[in-house]
Amino acid sequence: MKKATLLICFILSLNLAFSQGETTSFPENALGTYKGVLHIDSPRGKQEIEMEFHMQKTDSLNRFDYTLIYSGQARKYTLVVKDKATGSFEVDENNGIILPAKFANNTLYSFFEVQGSLLSSRMSFSKDKLDFEILFTATKNKTSTGGTSKEIPEVIGYPITVVQKAVLKKIE
Repeated sequence: MKKATLLICFILSLNLAFSQGETTSFPENALGTYKGVLHIDSPRGKQEIEMEFHMQKTDSLNRFDYTLIYSGQARKYTLVVKDKATGSFEVDENNGIILPAKFANNTLYSFFEVQGSLLSSRMSFSKDKLDFEILFTATKNKTSTGGTSKEIPEVIGYPITVVQKAVLKKIE
C-alpha cells in the first residue's frame, strides 16, 4: 500500500512539474502569428478592425520581436525578458519608451499612464489563441468616494471610456 501511495505521489508530482513548465516557457510557447478582429467600444461608438499579433525570436538573448498590426498598419516593439522567474518583462517601443510588464497565469499585463490617460493591457495566451484587451480612461475623469472616516478611506475611481477587445487565432 505504501509503495502504491508513493508511486501515485511521484506521478502527480511529475505531472505538476511538467504542467508548471508549460506555463513558465513564455514567451517561447507564444511565438507565432495570430489573427482576428479587434472590437472597439468608445464614446464615438462601436468599431471593428482587422488585427494581427506576431511574436518571433531574434538573434539577441531574451529579446523577441513583438508586432501589433491594426488594419494593415504595423507597430513594431521588442519584448524584453528581465526576470523570467518572477514574470518581469518590458515592452520596448523602440523609440525611448519602455513599458513594464508582468507575466502571470499565461497572461502578460501592462499598466501605464500617458498624456493624462491610464491604459491597462492584457494578453492572455493559450495553445491556439490570444485574448487581447486594452482598457482606457482619462485621469481627469476621476471620481472620489468614501473618505468619511479612518475606517472608510477615500477611493479614487477612473471610469473606463474605451474598451478594445479581440480573440486572435494562432495561424502559425
